Amino acid sequence: MSSCPNKLAAAFICLVSATPATADECDQLAPPSVTLRRLPERLSINTRHDHREITHLAAELARPGTRVLGLTRGTATVRMEVRSPSYVDRSGRWECSSPQIVVTYGYDPMTVYIAREFPERSCAYNEIYKHELRHVKTYQEHLVAIEKDLTETLRRRFATGTPWRGPVGNTQAILQREIDDRWLPYIKREIGKVEVAQARVDTPDEYERVSKSCNGEIQRRIK
Repeated sequence: MSSCPNKLAAAFICLVSATPATADECDQLAPPSVTLRRLPERLSINTRHDHREITHLAAELARPGTRVLGLTRGTATVRMEVRSPSYVDRSGRWECSSPQIVVTYGYDPMTVYIAREFPERSCAYNEIYKHELRHVKTYQEHLVAIEKDLTETLRRRFATGTPWRGPVGNTQAILQREIDDRWLPYIKREIGKVEVAQARVDTPDEYERVSKSCNGEIQRRIK
């Protein structure tokens, strides 16, 4: 039986060759796998706030001095569900396990805010809503864009082709700690990078176009 260097053993579960006595039993386990699933879209419309309150909600994102008429917010959400069938060898000292990991990720909830000064079905409401739908689309496109890299990165780490081996009773705890400390924050960071693309939607020209649309209706309502 081979072993990992001590400096790696504390951080990662070791992958070692099975002994002849346990090879057949370990081989009965399915290969480790990683599956990614995007959360179903759950979009809601909120018209309870006036434009001052929405401007306050968007304070971290909006340009200084800008009056925010609509806002789209998506909360980055990640779940990693782990099922890890295992087998303990005859000595009782080592176990082999096969992590089956399902990653569910996306933005949940996603809320479009439209200032209550603009009645539904009015020209102003429709213009603001159309602008916010561009933000919704940007969220959706970002999830699609990062899926390939997320899948490849996670499979390189976890879908090793053969079961994992380690000291009995330790493998599940070490795996969960690695997921919590390393991989959940990593996926949330990747999801959060959407803000770069969102900023490209809210250009000064776009702000001006929306605010001056509908023959001045928007300007009149927020005076």
